Amino acid sequence: MALDLVPAWPAVGSLAGGAGAIGLALAIREHRGRPGVDWFLGVFAAQATWCCSYGVGLLVADPTLRTALETTMWLGIVWTGIGFLGFALEYTGRSDVVRSRLFASVIGFGLLSTALLATNSLHGAFWTGFESDPAFGVETVSYAFGPWAYLVVAVETVLVASAVFLLVDTLLSYGPLYRRESAAVALSSLPPGFALVAWTLELGPVPQLQLAPLMFVPHMLLDAYAFDRAEMFDRNPTTSRAAERTAIDDLTDPIVALALDSRVVRLNPAAETVLGVDAEIARDRPLADFLDLPVAVGGDTEGDPNADDPDPDGGSRETVEVDSAAGTGRRTYAVSTSRLTDPNGTHVGYTVVLSDITERERRRQQLEVLNRILRHNLRNDAGVVHGYGEILRDRLEDAELVRMADAIERRAGALAALGEKAGTVEQLVADGDASPVAVDEVVGSAVADARERDPDASVESEIADGDWTTRVREDALRAIVENTVENALDHHDGEGAEREDGEAWVRVSLRRKSEGNAGGSEGKDRFVIVVEDDGPGIPDHEVEAVESGRETALEHGSGLGLWVVEWGAAAIGAEVDYADREPRGTRVTVSIPVVDET
Repeated sequence: MALDLVPAWPAVGSLAGGAGAIGLALAIREHRGRPGVDWFLGVFAAQATWCCSYGVGLLVADPTLRTALETTMWLGIVWTGIGFLGFALEYTGRSDVVRSRLFASVIGFGLLSTALLATNSLHGAFWTGFESDPAFGVETVSYAFGPWAYLVVAVETVLVASAVFLLVDTLLSYGPLYRRESAAVALSSLPPGFALVAWTLELGPVPQLQLAPLMFVPHMLLDAYAFDRAEMFDRNPTTSRAAERTAIDDLTDPIVALALDSRVVRLNPAAETVLGVDAEIARDRPLADFLDLPVAVGGDTEGDPNADDPDPDGGSRETVEVDSAAGTGRRTYAVSTSRLTDPNGTHVGYTVVLSDITERERRRQQLEVLNRILRHNLRNDAGVVHGYGEILRDRLEDAELVRMADAIERRAGALAALGEKAGTVEQLVADGDASPVAVDEVVGSAVADARERDPDASVESEIADGDWTTRVREDALRAIVENTVENALDHHDGEGAEREDGEAWVRVSLRRKSEGNAGGSEGKDRFVIVVEDDGPGIPDHEVEAVESGRETALEHGSGLGLWVVEWGAAAIGAEVDYADREPRGTRVTVSIPVVDET
């Protein structure tokens, strides 16, 4: 046989396995402190103890020393599986399990086994009938396995299998990111594991010869591959798992993970606070015990769980009010539910996200109240003042009093118009749906309304023939065009340069602009509306107030017109630019994205 050419080959193979373990331990010692490294160093120490003790023991004939080496070999067996499980837990981001009582009991089993090994001569828990039984020119021994020896092998097999499962789970969960490392380390444990079980069950033609230490040679080669080519400790699953936990636990929004039957699987700390329940208590209980959802998920409705998802493609959104357990009063939350799938796309549950919109709802209510006051009370009262102003102006004869009555009438009209604009603002800040809109028709309608409202003004339009359709919120687009034209007319001072009499002049043009990409290819088209006038121009402080997004005591807009244009543009993704026009006046450019009807 080829093996006969190598004297004492079982001992040589065993010592080679031990040397490999020592070599790999030296290779990864520089990574100490990284997830799993310290545990893997412990694994290598146990494997080196196992292999070297058995290899040296095969060369020792003295009964006392041979027994001591066999005891040391078993010590390596006891702690290899424990260390490997500790490595797998920490490497895959489950270091909290290492600090748990369950893992402490595993450590306790190892300590108890160590004590029983040291005192085996008193009780024979590991073996009895220890005697020399040479084979292949080495000092193999035979003995009857005690009950604890079988238990140790069984427990170590379970521990190693659990570690392999964790590594395989990582392989499946994170795809190619950690595939090579996890696969190599998981496979490396199989050869010595099978050999140990075969030796314990006395399988094979030479049952007294243990081949597990020899099988650590391919084990070390696979580990070396994982450490070297796959850069195992330079990137590991702990990063991904920590990111997942941080992404959920650090969010201020309450998040609940549900099984298909709507039982709680996980709560983040924010959800514990809002629902007033500890995650451990809530786990495996129906969410309905803590929160009455306004939407149905999973087991909340009858039928197939896959069929009763309120929105299989993206989730559903409703609102719910909750009496906060944190003592912050009644809060309003937007409820977003969505399907939870595994990496293979299988539907495994649901996630429920509660977004606190209490302040937003309060602001909405405040806006509605203020708008109602502006639209109704202010408009009605301004109408009364306007009417009395007209009566006074017609009945008074004193020129100064007539001027004052005329000022009252004009101011009342301005206040009434302000109330109307408040209604437009309410529409713009509310959610609206986009629809196919002909921009040229909107522009034409605004021009026609302006001519009808102010027949003495010159309102021109330049619109070429073509397709001017885009998907947009029509109310927002109409508000932009109407208020831009209206501002130009309302603030004209009668000293324009386009008409001989200096009266108001406005020109509205519509054109299409193609925006090229950096590479020279055609980009997204935009419709450009340009409104020009020859009035006094918009004061810089009013434009700055709108562009900065705030009104201050020093930057105070005289009306809502510019804000309506700004908010309307934000609602449709348009861009607004204000510029001076020569020789006088203002040029307002509104750029609207062209969106296909489909």
